Amino acid sequence: MLRLLRSAAFNLFFYALSAAMLLALPLVRRRGGAALQAYVRCWARLVLGAARRICGISWRVVGTLPAGPALIASRHQSAFDTIVWFLLLASPAPTPAYVLKRELTRLPLVRGLCDGLGLIVVDRGAGQAAIRALLRGADAAMRAGRTIVIFPEGTRAPPGTMLPLQPGVAALAQRTGLPVVPVATDSGDRWGRRAFFKNPGVITIAIREALPAGLPREALMRELTTALAAPPCG
Repeated sequence: MLRLLRSAAFNLFFYALSAAMLLALPLVRRRGGAALQAYVRCWARLVLGAARRICGISWRVVGTLPAGPALIASRHQSAFDTIVWFLLLASPAPTPAYVLKRELTRLPLVRGLCDGLGLIVVDRGAGQAAIRALLRGADAAMRAGRTIVIFPEGTRAPPGTMLPLQPGVAALAQRTGLPVVPVATDSGDRWGRRAFFKNPGVITIAIREALPAGLPREALMRELTTALAAPPCG
């Protein structure tokens, strides 16, 4: 019963906060990109702070990110993974350029943030046009000195399951020349995919050793798959 009450309280807080942030978004956008970045980081801090206080979900980071921009290739098990990088890549660094599937722009808050934050939206059903859009977004992110975050499985996967990696991550690595940083996580054990219930405990974000820039495509995909498949606590 306690887990039910805590999960209900958190979900209510999450949607109420997101609705309030959406209402104020037009005012923030008028103040420019720096204000918008601070705004979304505030939202992420409040959401993850509520997850800790209400549901007992905390998180820890194992490993370190390389200095400067990088291409972060992360496992994706829950909404947590799409929030936490706003805090892990902290100010004064610019907010990350997330690669998002177009379906997520149906969410009003995401749609409102796309242009101002330079999110890279990809229509997965568009074939080569999707790759071209991905690379245009990467070019813009590179000009701004931003780190790119991509979830190479393409969608959320349940704990214990790994989906085949999509080719977009290799195209980004080749285009940008950035080091590719594999990131494993067990977030789905605490904050499940489309799950109402939230489970107390610690989420581990395991930052693996960066793969060197310039790896041939097959070698990159093989080494990235191996790094992502390893348990985050392993």
